[in-house]
Amino acid sequence: MTSDLSTPPTRYPDELRRRLADELRTARRRTQALTDAVDDAELTRQHSPLMSPLHWDVAHIANMEDFWLVRRTGPGEDPGPGVREDIDHLYDAFTNPRSGRPDLPLLDPVEARAYGAAVRERALAILEDAGPDGRRLMDEGFVFGMIAQHEQQHVETMLATHQLRLGPKALHAPPPPASSRARELAGTEVLHPGGTFTMGTDGTGPDVYALDNERPAHRVEVAPFGLDAVPVTNGEYARFLDDGGYTRRELWSEAGWAHITDEGWTAPMTWERVDGAWHRTSFGAREPIAEVADQPVVHVCFHEALAYATWAGRRLPTEVEWEYAARHDPTTGRTRRWPWGDDDPTPERANLDQRHLQPAPVGAYPAGATPLGVHQLVGDVWEWCDSGFEGYPGFAPFPYKEYSEVFFGGDFRMLRGSSFGVGTVNARTTFRNWDLPIRRQIFSGFRCARDA
Repeated sequence: MTSDLSTPPTRYPDELRRRLADELRTARRRTQALTDAVDDAELTRQHSPLMSPLHWDVAHIANMEDFWLVRRTGPGEDPGPGVREDIDHLYDAFTNPRSGRPDLPLLDPVEARAYGAAVRERALAILEDAGPDGRRLMDEGFVFGMIAQHEQQHVETMLATHQLRLGPKALHAPPPPASSRARELAGTEVLHPGGTFTMGTDGTGPDVYALDNERPAHRVEVAPFGLDAVPVTNGEYARFLDDGGYTRRELWSEAGWAHITDEGWTAPMTWERVDGAWHRTSFGAREPIAEVADQPVVHVCFHEALAYATWAGRRLPTEVEWEYAARHDPTTGRTRRWPWGDDDPTPERANLDQRHLQPAPVGAYPAGATPLGVHQLVGDVWEWCDSGFEGYPGFAPFPYKEYSEVFFGGDFRMLRGSSFGVGTVNARTTFRNWDLPIRRQIFSGFRCARDA
């Protein structure tokens, strides 16, 4: 792709260029931390057919940056060749399913890291003189923000791979903040009166890096509903297990029952009974559920979340209800960027950026609550919603159909809110994640809802 302009673009303002460079470097530091934590044998091993070998992610991140940034945004009418155009076919995520990636003639870890370093050097050099040139990719630095988000998405994926590793563990992080209100909040709900709000975004102002499936903004009418004040906790989920939750057919959908029966599931991923008590394994460390009872349950699939909601006499929220709760200000009627207002996330408001490597106890972030008192809608765990994946009215794919459009209408269910593994650059309340209802290697939890 070439520019249709013959004059050099105007440079981005210094503040924007610094921010874009910082976002790229922040993502790369986390990539390096997750890959430097293990040896090359662990990097090239496939720890689960659901995940790529870690060194595939390293080179794929670089290839995406090479393809969309280096080859399309350099100076002049023709930015010129990329760093490695000969390997595009190996790192195309759409045409190469994860289970088969180890069989490809991939770059080895040394080559993958060198490729990433070479591409990033070119990208930062391009950024120094880059600016708007009439192409949407270049508006407000969109392509640089897109690349930073893409790397952070793979950073979370690599973290999930670390959770599945069977070899030596090497990830450490400080514990999350404590909560004095966990037992008070768990199992309580907040009534939302319903009304009209603006869902999604047009990608203007601070939301300029919003991806295509978040657009365009549109008005939505919402009926009254009740929503849990906090995500369902480990302690609450353990009571579901102890009440025979995985053996009671009446609690499960037909598809959910078939799946847990075929797979032999009897508890969330990483949970097991040890000496009569539930334990979980988190990045190689086994711990009693009683010690983390106030944390949101994590690593449950949609079917498990739905069965729990049925057991509790409730249901899962829709995607519309979730975003309404996260963004609607009932006092002013205004649609806000975040549950707490319009200011960006801080460590006091949300558990993001792999800061703690586990969910925080419910109620640990009072500064991040909504005006009505709903907590932890951003960070900690992705929350399953009982909605399929479709484009919004007026959706247009950009910059490629394979990011969103090809997945519309499938058997996917939506996940909203971000997890502790998500980078802040990705953590919008308009951000839409999706996955198959059987997936639970992701950092997924849920909260319940009901009609009001």
